[in-house]
Amino acid sequence: MDTDRLIRTLAADNGHRARPVGYALMLALLAAAPVSLLMFFAELGVRPDVMIAIHNPFFDLKFAVTLALAISAIAVSLHLSRPEVSLRGFGWLLLAPVGILTAGIGGEMMMPQRLPMMTRMIGKNSWICMTAIPVLSLPILAGALIGLRHGAPARPAVAGAVAGLLSAGLAATLYASHCTDDSPLFVATWYTLATALVTAVGALAGSKLLKW
Repeated sequence: MDTDRLIRTLAADNGHRARPVGYALMLALLAAAPVSLLMFFAELGVRPDVMIAIHNPFFDLKFAVTLALAISAIAVSLHLSRPEVSLRGFGWLLLAPVGILTAGIGGEMMMPQRLPMMTRMIGKNSWICMTAIPVLSLPILAGALIGLRHGAPARPAVAGAVAGLLSAGLAATLYASHCTDDSPLFVATWYTLATALVTAVGALAGSKLLKW
């Protein structure tokens, strides 16, 4: 029998179809998100003055930064889930939240301030931020890794690190609604450190769980 015909016959006989990685990732994130939401409302909750805070552009900026991180990391994660690709050509997407945050810092620097720069950078909730974002990230990171296992990343550690960025971005979006420190300097310092921690955990987990 012709080899090509044999392959086509075997493929036709196989009723199983691999679930697309994008679909699997979406389902995994939808399953994990309620866990993080439950943890958030059980321990933190939305800040009491949120209706006033939404009129502060720097409060809104936090969500622009965190959602830009999450969305760009999802796109890069899906790109890296294929075995023949690398970060080249897609890694620039991860610069979007950096650009937004840099613009926010520049805008704040041009405004008259009642508090010194160091006070705004340290804030009042630095340790809560460093704890809450990684903890809220864990269910989402687990879901992201489960979803990405349906792909075949050539560099599992890198894919895991980007999954960490994804989960940290979503978790930070939750935390931002609780945090009363709205200065872009605070976000650049403590949100970034918390995100780096989750990224490291994601890289370590991805190196083991995303091998194929």
